[in-house]
Amino acid sequence: MKSTIPVPAKYLLNPVHFIALGFGSGLMPKAPGTFGTLAAIPVYFLLKDFNLLAYLAVVVLVCLLGVYACFYTSTALKVHDHPSIVIDEIAGYLITMISIPFSWQWVLAGFVLFRFFDILKPWPISWIDKHVHGGSGIMLDDIIAGVFAFVVLQILMRII
Repeated sequence: MKSTIPVPAKYLLNPVHFIALGFGSGLMPKAPGTFGTLAAIPVYFLLKDFNLLAYLAVVVLVCLLGVYACFYTSTALKVHDHPSIVIDEIAGYLITMISIPFSWQWVLAGFVLFRFFDILKPWPISWIDKHVHGGSGIMLDDIIAGVFAFVVLQILMRII
């Protein structure tokens, strides 16, 4: 069960917590995962002109850093996958947007698709969410949700 205990803003002073908490977006009292995904949009904007290899390198780095940051922050909070930990949403959205042209329509479509899979958690996402623990578990369900959203977005991009 996820905690509803708010995270003190002083956690943002620690760089690892700052990353895990999605630059502060995870501290929103309602829908922190949605706000974490919204925080990913400016990151995507900064990466949109990177070539594919550089973009993928950043995504891998975010995922690896996210595993550590999630572990570190969940340990400090003594709660596995506290709702305020949203670096996993940022990584999942960046995966969703691999090779997608930058326009508000695609940004919105990626946002909606990623949130859909992240909230609905179809198999195997639901299984991973329940059975894989630690920083890897926190990150992995959103990484897979990002892959699902990526596949659907790629299909949509080709038929539209």
